[in-house]
Amino acid sequence: MKKFLVDESGATAIEYGLIAAATGLALVMVMPTIKNRLSDTFNNIANNLD
Repeated sequence: MKKFLVDESGATAIEYGLIAAATGLALVMVMPTIKNRLSDTFNNIANNLD
C-alpha cells in the first residue's frame, strides 16, 4: 500500500494529457485565423498573376 501511495507515474500521465489537451485547444482556436490569412495570401497572389 505504501508503494502505491508514493507512486507518481499516474500524475505524470495526467499532466501530459492536460498539456496535450491545452495544445489541441490552442490549435483549434488559432487554425481558422491562419486558414483565412493563408487563403487571402494565395488569392492575392493569384489575382496579381492575372
